[in-house]
Amino acid sequence: MRRRLINSTLAVVLVVIAVFGISLVIVETRTIENSAQESVDSEAVRLVSIVDSRLLGGERVSPDVLADQITPDRYARIELPGRPPIEVGEKPPGDVIQARERGEEGETVTVQESAATVSEEIGRTLLIILAVALLAVVAAVLLAVRQAHRLTAPLTDLAETAERLGSGDPRPRHRRYGVAELDRVADVLDASAERIGRMLTAERRLAADASHQLRTPLTALSMRLEEITVTDDPETVKEEATIALGQVERLTDVVQRLLTNSRDPRTGSAIDFDLDEIVKQQIEEWRPAYRSAGRAIVRSGKKALRAVGTPGAVAQVLATLIENSLMHGAGTVAIRTRVTGNQVVVEVTDEGTGVSPDLGARVFERTVSGRNSTGLGLAVARDLAEADGGRLELLQQRPPVFALFLSREAEAGEPDPRATAGG
Repeated sequence: MRRRLINSTLAVVLVVIAVFGISLVIVETRTIENSAQESVDSEAVRLVSIVDSRLLGGERVSPDVLADQITPDRYARIELPGRPPIEVGEKPPGDVIQARERGEEGETVTVQESAATVSEEIGRTLLIILAVALLAVVAAVLLAVRQAHRLTAPLTDLAETAERLGSGDPRPRHRRYGVAELDRVADVLDASAERIGRMLTAERRLAADASHQLRTPLTALSMRLEEITVTDDPETVKEEATIALGQVERLTDVVQRLLTNSRDPRTGSAIDFDLDEIVKQQIEEWRPAYRSAGRAIVRSGKKALRAVGTPGAVAQVLATLIENSLMHGAGTVAIRTRVTGNQVVVEVTDEGTGVSPDLGARVFERTVSGRNSTGLGLAVARDLAEADGGRLELLQQRPPVFALFLSREAEAGEPDPRATAGG
């Protein structure tokens, strides 16, 4: 592209020089020729006037007298009636510029100048024009190179930016070049880089969330399968297999939920469900792990509660809280259900040291952890809770009390809180 810009600029300059240069040469040549002819004509008129005045005054007309009256390098011939012609200067060879005038006393004056003098002057003028043309070409080349660099350097830079995007580096460069069209391309590339960056961040976040959230159900499922492998009781096998199938269904629901949230976190699938059933399932699934750790998991509070949400998401949130208590807490883990206003609250607490004061509510931030864990569990759990209009909070740091707030299904004779909110 740089070569094309230089060649096109040079072509334009050469065309302009050719058109105006030829016209200038023609005009200057004619001007020089006309000027030389006018000078010779003026010389002849002046000599005629001198000769007339001397003849009228009876003065002598001779070459010596007229030698000082003629321009050097010119030749003059004065023809007087009844006298031999008088010649002043040397007759020029070859082509000449000539002027002839006739005086009042009958004399004839002829003045000649060599055409070579005019040719030399025309040659000098042509050299000057050629030198100016060469300077114009050199200036055009320099300007063309500079302009080509000014245009191609941003294009090269934009190509590097596009290559970086293709290689997986979505950082926008925010470079502008002072050319509207190129700046527009840079704007589009930066916007694309930001979109790609957001997409990559979302994909990485989905992968991290999925790996973390699937770890707990898979661990529980493996425990159930181990129970099946070590027992010979058909009833126990059937019971454990039934629980394992339920865990597989919840595992599928977790995967679907993660995919849904990655596409649109605002998209929910909240329904009215039996909260007691979810709490019971989680206690049954985690009791073997707590028994192995020499700890207990108990439930208290109000029963026969119904809540609005996604059962799989609620189960996953509770599983995260129970697992956190198992890994980072101590003593008995208590799950308590209660009602406050139009919300159902599920509290999970243990007898451990709780959350350090420097963490506080930051435990819900990604990558924040006080025990060298991934720091994703509580963050993902909060996202799952908020996707259905609920919320997950840390009510107390020591001992730790985590609370899951869910909308409560209206009982008979009570107004539907969702209808009230929507109306």
